[in-house]
Amino acid sequence: QVQLVESGGGLVQAGGSLRLSCVVSGGTVSGYTLGWFRQYPGKEREFVAAISRISSSTMYADSTEGRFTISRDYGKNTVYLQMNSLKPEDTAIYYCAADRSSHPTVSRTRHGYDYWGQGTQVTASS
Repeated sequence: QVQLVESGGGLVQAGGSLRLSCVVSGGTVSGYTLGWFRQYPGKEREFVAAISRISSSTMYADSTEGRFTISRDYGKNTVYLQMNSLKPEDTAIYYCAADRSSHPTVSRTRHGYDYWGQGTQVTASS
């Protein structure tokens, strides 16, 4: 069974940076399309970024393009989300997710992912 464990969340001033980590166990980062989502209170989880299993191409939400970077480390079996120029509206719980399918299209919806981490809180104060 694949398990995902996030870390790296915390409190930072607006304009600052954080790097989230997600360690994958029970599988390898090369075997899944990996994504990051975030959730605001009372809202559905929304797409933040993803990296394709097949092509290693990356994609981002419009709100995070240019500020966030997703990457993976095969040796550490970990996927990262580097978040720069954080804004108060980035405050949310961030979740790591894995898609086990071999579909070439990377999903931007939570329904396209099979495994989820427990989440880590990110707070950017103004």
